[in-house]
Amino acid sequence: MATAMSQTPKTDHRLGFTSLEEETAVDTLPVTGQLPGWLGGALVRVTPAKLEVGERRLDHWFDGLAMLNRFGIADGRVSYKSRFIDSMAYRDAREGEWSRRGFATDPCRSLFKRVQSIFSPNLTENPNVNLSRIGERYIAMTETPMPIEFDPETLETVGQLEYADQLKAHATTAHPHHDPERNELVNYHAFFSRMSKYVLYGVAAGSPRRRVIAELPVKEPSYMHAFGMSGRHLILTEYPLRANPLKMAFSGKPFIQNYVWRPQEGTRFRVVDRETGAVRTYATDAFFCFHHVNAFERAGGSELVVDLIAYDDPSIIDALYLDADGPRGSVPSTELRRYVIDLDGGGVTFEKLAEDVELPRIDYGRHNTRPYRYVYCSRSVEAWFDQLVKVDVEGGAEVVWSAPGCYAGEPIFVREPGSSDEDAGVVLSVVLDANAGRSFLLVLDARGFEELARAEAPHHIPFGFHGQFLRA
Repeated sequence: MATAMSQTPKTDHRLGFTSLEEETAVDTLPVTGQLPGWLGGALVRVTPAKLEVGERRLDHWFDGLAMLNRFGIADGRVSYKSRFIDSMAYRDAREGEWSRRGFATDPCRSLFKRVQSIFSPNLTENPNVNLSRIGERYIAMTETPMPIEFDPETLETVGQLEYADQLKAHATTAHPHHDPERNELVNYHAFFSRMSKYVLYGVAAGSPRRRVIAELPVKEPSYMHAFGMSGRHLILTEYPLRANPLKMAFSGKPFIQNYVWRPQEGTRFRVVDRETGAVRTYATDAFFCFHHVNAFERAGGSELVVDLIAYDDPSIIDALYLDADGPRGSVPSTELRRYVIDLDGGGVTFEKLAEDVELPRIDYGRHNTRPYRYVYCSRSVEAWFDQLVKVDVEGGAEVVWSAPGCYAGEPIFVREPGSSDEDAGVVLSVVLDANAGRSFLLVLDARGFEELARAEAPHHIPFGFHGQFLRA
């Protein structure tokens, strides 16, 4: 069992993997530069902020205890607030216990408890991956199907989001889509059994019930962190990283270690008609992916374009196991790829649009499911994500922001009201300044990628995954 070691000051990216124990509230942060007058609202992010439980260092970054961080922006001023999500996992951790099955950190259990945990799962609901909104309800999510509602102003935990239906699930994605026509959150989950299945569903704002779009039987489910949505289709990209649910029950291994990489089987695009639920499958060579970027039809609807961040294999998962200082490995190379699926002929081709990028964001509200031009990403060059990059997927041009000793989180695009230009707005990122020993909110002009302003947080904020901008 790994143990927590004494914390020493870090002056590089390793500081981002140092726990933040205290909750903070600051009315006004120091701001340098000038914020746009139209920018008002809050950037709320979720981070795996607590990486030790008792004397134990958690095994994997994906298991860190979830904390919400809120940068409120109004009248040129910035406030800051942080608060742990009051999940059962966090309550256990405060007592020095890690009692629930995490992503890659597992408690010691008897054989009986292991069997019980897969068919009546004692899963962690630690929602440290992403945030979303269903109507006026705000939720934090992880890859177990137990989202937690929170108050976007106070960050107070409201409680687990419950559904009034009988759909059962063991795994899901923390990257749902929004269907503006139906005002639905669209997502998928996997149910493990002798004959497992993927279930794609929509849940309308204000509704306690999920609408099943399609069910896809599968013998050995694939690990899928996200999925794609176009105007006509939902796209499950099924990588050859698969688990046998029956063996999983008896393995005694943490969740992700039950998945086996079988590249000879290739990757499959499971393309689901959003209206009829009909499914067609298209095969290509093996690759792995965490994040989809966008998807849309073209050529009169005969071609489906699927943009995503591709890895050659899932070694990124192993790279993010933790030791006392941070990840044991480095971030492997990636490619921003455009896959084109011939929906009638069945062929699949791809081209590389950019390399070594991750955590992609677009102008989602106007361009998800539609052709687009710009994607904003984090990039690792010399170390952990030490650049932000704007990629023109049509022309191939790139614009980069970086600063010495700074490590930038996911770049979130915020559109300027009243403008029709795709890159009219700002890009927000929470950046760790390792030399200063604290983080700051960075505000970039999205067109030229020049720095407009930064607001200094009172301490370092551990690296996180995703967040959302909530307009005032």
